[in-house]
Amino acid sequence: MSTRLPNKWRIILTNFTVNGKAVSLTAEPDMPLLWALREDLQLTGTKFGCGMALCGACTVHVDGQPVRSCTTPLSAVTGKKVVTIEAVGGTRAGKAVQMAWLERDVPQCGYCQSGQIMSACALLAQNKAPSDADITGAMAGNLCRCGTYNQIHAAVKDASVALSKGA
Repeated sequence: MSTRLPNKWRIILTNFTVNGKAVSLTAEPDMPLLWALREDLQLTGTKFGCGMALCGACTVHVDGQPVRSCTTPLSAVTGKKVVTIEAVGGTRAGKAVQMAWLERDVPQCGYCQSGQIMSACALLAQNKAPSDADITGAMAGNLCRCGTYNQIHAAVKDASVALSKGA
């Protein structure tokens, strides 16, 4: 008979970087990154929406890629760089997106906005001049209950124009 505990009962030490700061957390390996960010690190800008990676409210960047933190296990970010909405404004794309969001008056209730902004920033970090189809594709996994999709799309387009002008 094995004395090894099932994975769901094991505790691991996870070392990773969040918003440029080294972090070490002791937790269950399958604990969602979202809960580590919100509960352990008090970074509450990342929101819980559906818990099934369907709405995008929990989007963060892991090594520059947008991921749904509600279904990303903490063990998957060991040794990686995580960026949350709290730090995305420190990037060129982040500044452009945040400015466009304000100019277009995008937020209504605001709940989905951190995930929307994180997805937009990931797109613009990789493609500074996205087509309408690129924007639609990159933002497709982010739901907005208020229906501000037209403003979101326009703000991403405005941010890409600002980036192309060197703003």
